[in-house]
Order: sequence, then structure tokens, then C-alpha cells
Amino acid sequence: MDVVDLKEFYSSPLGAAARRLIAHRIRARIRGMNGSIVLGLGYATPYLDVWRDEADRVIGFMPARQGVAHWPANGLSATALVDEAEMPLPDGCVDLALVAHGLELTEQLQETLREIWRVLSPGGRAVFIVPNRRGMWARTDSTPFGHGRPFSRSQLTDLLRDAMFSPSGWASALFVPPIPRGFLVRSAAAWERLGLWLWPAFSGVIIVEAVKQVYAVRKPKRARQFVPKLAPVTVPTPVGTSRSGRLP
Repeated sequence: MDVVDLKEFYSSPLGAAARRLIAHRIRARIRGMNGSIVLGLGYATPYLDVWRDEADRVIGFMPARQGVAHWPANGLSATALVDEAEMPLPDGCVDLALVAHGLELTEQLQETLREIWRVLSPGGRAVFIVPNRRGMWARTDSTPFGHGRPFSRSQLTDLLRDAMFSPSGWASALFVPPIPRGFLVRSAAAWERLGLWLWPAFSGVIIVEAVKQVYAVRKPKRARQFVPKLAPVTVPTPVGTSRSGRLP
């Protein structure tokens, strides 16, 4: 997906409704970011505004193949064009990473997850927004969620655990059909409540919160080796025996 296509989608009524619904689910899970550093990876800028007033710093990294857009609209830009598998950040400097339109579109899935793990602080959190394999949004290419690789919940769990993340919370969003009709967009909130009650497994996107796991590595103790100290023992030569051991 090109950054122009993504920007046009979120400027449309359907994209604005999707942003509100997803941001509401994220905001319900992530609170208390005062003094934190927040990183958005992929095309996450539509969801980063909620932390601009409370976080110490909010930045957006966009993959090189996608392109970069200026954000925020007013003031200096806080976005940069990067290789998602080699981000220009030191180890352990990010408190929260929000990944949107990232995992499903990258060609370096394992490397990107390992890079997110690297830049997160010990115990830092990552929130991933990915298309649901069972949902309607992954089955049409009229929205960005219909491009790339969709995921199921079990696939995400295995993927995150292999990258040393521990899934700590799940949420679902986008039950409204991905059709840009006025009456559907206006009733998106009602579709959301109905979908969460009747068919939660068929949401348009899956939102998973994961915690960076840091395992302590202990050096194995070396077993003590007891080396006996040997002292020479002289054996007396019998009388009548030469040094060669033969009798005269």
C-alpha cells in the first residue's frame, strides 16, 4: 500500500469511522502514558493523536516501500522514512509501540518483530492492529485492511511468542461492513455493539497487546575438579636383586 492510498482512505467517511472505532478500543486498553515515549510503526499516525498531550514524545516510523507523510498537521514533522527491520533507535528506549498497517504488509516479518522487541524497554508494551482472517474487511481490497497477510488469533499468538512477546490482552473492532454507504457509516457504532455481542470472532481487525519478555541468563556453574596430589613412593629393592630385577 502506498502512503497516498492510506491517507485517502482515512480521509474518507468510512476510514474516519474505522479510525474512531479502533482508537476507542485502543484507548480503552492503554492508559497512563505520562512521560512515556510512544512509537508508531507502519501507518499508525491516525491513532497516535490520543497520546500527544500526555506522552513525553510521540514519533511515527513509516516503511521505505510505503512512503512517508507529514504528521502532525501543525508544527514540525514527527515522522520518518525507515527500514522497519533496522530502526534508527537505541536499545530499550520506547515504552509503547503501536503497529498499524505494518505486520500484514512487511516482507520481513520476523526481523521486524525482533526489531520492535529490541527498541522496547524491559517490560515495554506493543499493540498490533492486524486484519482478521475471518472478517469481511480482509476479503475486499477496497480498504487497506484487505491488502497483505491477514492473521488469526492462534497465528498471532505463535508469532509473538516466537519473537519473545507475551500476549496480555485482546480486542476486536470493525464489525460494520466495509461498504462506503452513508447509512452504514452512520450506524457504525451500532454495528460495533451488535458484533461484539453476536459474532466477536468475525471482526474486521484483531487488536493484541503484548509485553516484551526479558529472560535472565545465568552462566552455568563449573563443577569443581578435585585433582589428587600424588607423592612418589619408594619401593625397597629386595636383597640379592640387581637394579634390572634379575638375580645375580
